[in-house]
Amino acid sequence: MNLDGSMGSAGARAAILAFLETIRRPEQPLDRIGDDDHLVQSGLIDSLAMLEIVAFLEQEFGLSFRDSGVDPERLASINRILELW
Repeated sequence: MNLDGSMGSAGARAAILAFLETIRRPEQPLDRIGDDDHLVQSGLIDSLAMLEIVAFLEQEFGLSFRDSGVDPERLASINRILELW
């Protein structure tokens, strides 16, 4: 999937939520997390899951972190992730 016309922000958000559902901590329901809530600080995921998010974004959306590096704050919340493109 690419964001260059084949998927809008609502579709990207849905894809990110679906992915977060697969990596979240079992005791942390996704529906209790707001789009601006910090994913790690809220307990939804642990810090190692950030690497899984990076791999997902690169594979699913073609985003590259090669030049910019991985800044955890850029991946801190659903809205911060959506701001990447």
